[in-house]
Amino acid sequence: MSNSYPADVDKDSGFRLPLLKRMDLDDAGKKTYDHASEPGNTLAGLQGPSGIQLYSTKTTTQLRAINEYLRFHAGFPPATREIAILSVAREMDSQFEWVAHEKTALDAGVREGAIDIIKHRKSTSGLDDSDAVVIELARQLFHDHKVTAPIFAKAKALFGPHKLVDLVLLMGNYAGTAVLLSAFDMQLHTGQEPLLPIP
Repeated sequence: MSNSYPADVDKDSGFRLPLLKRMDLDDAGKKTYDHASEPGNTLAGLQGPSGIQLYSTKTTTQLRAINEYLRFHAGFPPATREIAILSVAREMDSQFEWVAHEKTALDAGVREGAIDIIKHRKSTSGLDDSDAVVIELARQLFHDHKVTAPIFAKAKALFGPHKLVDLVLLMGNYAGTAVLLSAFDMQLHTGQEPLLPIP
Protein backbone atom coordinates (compact mmCIF):
# COMPACT_ATOMS: atom_id res chain seq x y z
CA MET A 1 0.00 0.00 0.00
CA SER A 2 1.38 3.39 -0.92
CA ASN A 3 1.56 6.17 1.60
CA SER A 4 -0.18 8.74 -0.63
CA TYR A 5 -2.29 10.93 1.61
CA PRO A 6 -4.86 13.54 0.61
CA ALA A 7 -3.34 16.99 0.07
CA ASP A 8 -4.57 18.39 3.40
CA VAL A 9 -3.21 15.50 5.50
CA ASP A 10 0.12 15.96 7.25
CA LYS A 11 2.63 13.40 6.00
CA ASP A 12 4.11 12.74 9.46
CA SER A 13 0.99 12.64 11.63
CA GLY A 14 -1.34 10.95 9.13
CA PHE A 15 -4.14 13.42 9.91
CA ARG A 16 -5.07 17.02 9.08
CA LEU A 17 -2.86 18.62 11.72
CA PRO A 18 0.86 18.25 12.40
CA LEU A 19 1.80 15.96 15.27
CA LEU A 20 2.68 18.16 18.22
CA LYS A 21 6.16 17.81 19.69
CA ARG A 22 6.45 16.58 23.25
CA MET A 23 8.51 19.63 24.29
CA ASP A 24 5.64 21.95 23.29
CA LEU A 25 3.02 20.19 25.46
CA ASP A 26 1.83 20.89 28.99
CA ASP A 27 2.16 18.22 31.68
CA ALA A 28 -1.10 16.49 30.74
CA GLY A 29 -0.05 16.48 27.10
CA LYS A 30 3.35 15.03 27.95
CA LYS A 31 1.65 12.20 29.87
CA THR A 32 -0.60 11.46 26.91
CA TYR A 33 2.34 11.60 24.53
CA ASP A 34 4.40 9.23 26.68
CA HIS A 35 1.50 6.83 27.23
CA ALA A 36 0.72 6.63 23.51
CA SER A 37 4.40 6.29 22.59
CA GLU A 38 4.93 3.22 24.76
CA PRO A 39 4.23 0.03 22.77
CA GLY A 40 1.19 -1.88 23.95
CA ASN A 41 -0.57 1.04 25.63
CA THR A 42 -2.65 1.94 22.58
CA LEU A 43 -3.52 0.10 19.38
CA ALA A 44 -2.40 2.96 17.12
CA GLY A 45 0.20 4.95 19.04
CA LEU A 46 0.47 8.64 18.22
CA GLN A 47 -0.76 8.12 14.65
CA GLY A 48 -4.32 7.75 15.81
CA PRO A 49 -6.77 9.33 18.24
CA SER A 50 -4.06 9.93 20.85
CA GLY A 51 -2.12 12.12 18.42
CA ILE A 52 -5.20 14.18 17.62
CA GLN A 53 -6.09 14.49 21.31
CA LEU A 54 -2.76 16.20 22.00
CA TYR A 55 -4.56 19.30 20.76
CA SER A 56 -6.98 19.01 23.70
CA THR A 57 -4.71 18.19 26.62
CA LYS A 58 -7.27 19.16 29.27
CA THR A 59 -9.42 16.19 28.19
CA THR A 60 -6.84 13.47 27.60
CA THR A 61 -6.53 12.15 31.16
CA GLN A 62 -10.29 11.88 31.60
CA LEU A 63 -10.88 10.38 28.15
CA ARG A 64 -8.18 7.76 28.68
CA ALA A 65 -9.57 6.86 32.12
CA ILE A 66 -13.11 6.46 30.75
CA ASN A 67 -11.86 4.39 27.81
CA GLU A 68 -9.78 2.12 30.03
CA TYR A 69 -12.67 1.61 32.48
CA LEU A 70 -15.19 0.80 29.75
CA ARG A 71 -12.82 -1.50 27.86
CA PHE A 72 -11.14 -3.36 30.69
CA HIS A 73 -12.96 -2.85 33.99
CA ALA A 74 -16.69 -2.72 33.20
CA GLY A 75 -16.86 -6.51 33.31
CA PHE A 76 -17.52 -7.31 29.66
CA PRO A 77 -15.93 -10.44 28.21
CA PRO A 78 -13.27 -9.36 25.70
CA ALA A 79 -15.26 -10.83 22.79
CA THR A 80 -18.39 -8.86 23.75
CA ARG A 81 -16.36 -5.67 24.07
CA GLU A 82 -14.79 -6.11 20.64
CA ILE A 83 -18.12 -6.98 19.00
CA ALA A 84 -19.48 -3.72 20.40
CA ILE A 85 -16.49 -1.74 19.11
CA LEU A 86 -16.56 -3.34 15.65
CA SER A 87 -20.31 -2.79 15.41
CA VAL A 88 -19.82 0.91 16.10
CA ALA A 89 -16.92 1.12 13.63
CA ARG A 90 -19.09 -0.51 10.96
CA GLU A 91 -22.09 1.74 11.55
CA MET A 92 -19.84 4.83 11.61
CA ASP A 93 -17.91 3.59 8.52
CA SER A 94 -14.70 4.14 10.47
CA GLN A 95 -11.99 2.39 8.47
CA PHE A 96 -9.23 3.32 10.92
CA GLU A 97 -11.19 2.10 13.95
CA TRP A 98 -12.14 -1.13 12.17
CA VAL A 99 -8.57 -1.92 11.08
CA ALA A 100 -7.32 -1.21 14.61
CA HIS A 101 -9.83 -3.63 16.15
CA GLU A 102 -10.45 -6.51 13.72
CA LYS A 103 -7.32 -8.43 14.77
CA THR A 104 -7.95 -7.55 18.41
CA ALA A 105 -11.44 -9.03 18.04
CA LEU A 106 -10.07 -12.25 16.57
CA ASP A 107 -7.50 -12.46 19.37
CA ALA A 108 -10.33 -11.93 21.89
CA GLY A 109 -12.18 -14.97 20.52
CA VAL A 110 -14.69 -13.33 18.19
CA ARG A 111 -15.46 -15.80 15.44
CA GLU A 112 -14.72 -14.82 11.85
CA GLY A 113 -18.37 -15.50 11.01
CA ALA A 114 -19.51 -12.88 13.51
CA ILE A 115 -16.99 -10.38 12.14
CA ASP A 116 -18.26 -11.06 8.62
CA ILE A 117 -21.85 -10.46 9.76
CA ILE A 118 -20.87 -7.09 11.22
CA LYS A 119 -18.64 -6.12 8.31
CA HIS A 120 -21.23 -6.89 5.63
CA ARG A 121 -24.31 -5.96 7.67
CA LYS A 122 -25.76 -9.45 7.38
CA SER A 123 -28.53 -10.96 9.47
CA THR A 124 -27.60 -11.79 13.05
CA SER A 125 -29.81 -14.88 13.11
CA GLY A 126 -27.82 -17.90 14.21
CA LEU A 127 -25.45 -15.91 16.45
CA ASP A 128 -25.37 -16.28 20.22
CA ASP A 129 -28.06 -14.11 21.80
CA SER A 130 -25.50 -11.83 23.43
CA ASP A 131 -23.55 -11.23 20.21
CA ALA A 132 -26.72 -10.65 18.17
CA VAL A 133 -28.16 -8.19 20.68
CA VAL A 134 -24.94 -6.14 20.85
CA ILE A 135 -24.83 -5.90 17.05
CA GLU A 136 -28.53 -5.05 16.75
CA LEU A 137 -28.26 -2.46 19.51
CA ALA A 138 -25.41 -0.71 17.67
CA ARG A 139 -27.26 -0.87 14.36
CA GLN A 140 -30.35 0.70 15.88
CA LEU A 141 -28.41 3.37 17.77
CA PHE A 142 -26.20 4.53 14.94
CA HIS A 143 -28.32 3.75 11.88
CA ASP A 144 -31.90 4.16 13.08
CA HIS A 145 -31.09 6.62 15.90
CA LYS A 146 -33.56 4.88 18.20
CA VAL A 147 -33.77 1.57 20.03
CA THR A 148 -36.89 -0.56 19.80
CA ALA A 149 -38.55 -1.90 22.94
CA PRO A 150 -37.82 -5.56 22.04
CA ILE A 151 -34.07 -4.97 21.54
CA PHE A 152 -33.88 -2.88 24.70
CA ALA A 153 -35.70 -5.60 26.68
CA LYS A 154 -33.35 -8.31 25.35
CA ALA A 155 -30.26 -6.22 26.11
CA LYS A 156 -31.50 -5.42 29.62
CA ALA A 157 -32.30 -9.09 30.28
CA LEU A 158 -28.86 -10.19 29.08
CA PHE A 159 -26.70 -7.52 30.70
CA GLY A 160 -28.79 -6.02 33.49
CA PRO A 161 -29.44 -2.30 33.70
CA HIS A 162 -26.02 -1.26 35.05
CA LYS A 163 -23.96 -3.15 32.49
CA LEU A 164 -26.33 -2.06 29.74
CA VAL A 165 -25.59 1.57 30.58
CA ASP A 166 -21.87 0.79 30.45
CA LEU A 167 -22.34 -1.01 27.12
CA VAL A 168 -24.05 2.02 25.61
CA LEU A 169 -21.33 4.28 27.06
CA LEU A 170 -18.69 2.01 25.49
CA MET A 171 -20.42 2.33 22.13
CA GLY A 172 -20.74 6.09 22.54
CA ASN A 173 -17.06 6.34 23.43
CA TYR A 174 -16.06 4.59 20.20
CA ALA A 175 -18.58 6.61 18.18
CA GLY A 176 -16.88 9.73 19.56
CA THR A 177 -13.51 8.35 18.51
CA ALA A 178 -14.87 7.58 15.04
CA VAL A 179 -16.11 11.17 14.72
CA LEU A 180 -12.69 12.49 15.78
CA LEU A 181 -10.93 10.24 13.25
CA SER A 182 -13.34 11.29 10.50
CA ALA A 183 -13.10 15.04 11.14
CA PHE A 184 -9.30 14.96 10.97
CA ASP A 185 -9.24 12.37 8.14
CA MET A 186 -7.00 9.94 10.04
CA GLN A 187 -5.20 7.74 7.51
CA LEU A 188 -4.28 4.10 7.96
CA HIS A 189 -0.71 3.38 8.99
CA THR A 190 1.74 2.71 6.20
CA GLY A 191 1.37 -0.88 5.01
CA GLN A 192 -2.14 -1.35 6.40
CA GLU A 193 -4.85 -2.33 3.95
CA PRO A 194 -8.45 -1.17 4.32
CA LEU A 195 -10.58 -4.03 5.63
CA LEU A 196 -13.99 -2.39 5.78
CA PRO A 197 -16.02 -2.11 2.57
CA ILE A 198 -17.01 1.55 2.35
CA PRO A 199 -18.70 2.84 -0.82
